[in-house]
Amino acid sequence: QVRLAESGGGLAQAGGSLRLSCAASGTIFRINAMGWHRQAPGKQRELVAAITMGGSTNYADSVKGRFTISTDIAKNTVYLQMTSLKPEDTAVYYCRLVVDGHQYWGQGAQVTVSS
Repeated sequence: QVRLAESGGGLAQAGGSLRLSCAASGTIFRINAMGWHRQAPGKQRELVAAITMGGSTNYADSVKGRFTISTDIAKNTVYLQMTSLKPEDTAVYYCRLVVDGHQYWGQGAQVTVSS
């Protein structure tokens, strides 16, 4: 019953910005955790950013200082604000939510950064 809808991906030039959104819909009592992962061609999927219900955040070293994860709990939505984009940020970005103890993944949003 829970579905995740990602939006905001696209093409940006180096140094530009994009904002990804991931909204959960369906039967939701409580969101336990939220995060963003990405997978570039030929590479393993990696954690990009995570946020706890208490507001603590954790970022991959490669994006620290450039990306910001935030939430709107009332809207069951998690965001990833990406600034100072680099070509190496090119990947498919997936949101991950743990809803009522069950893990759900978004469909993926392509982010392409040109040099």
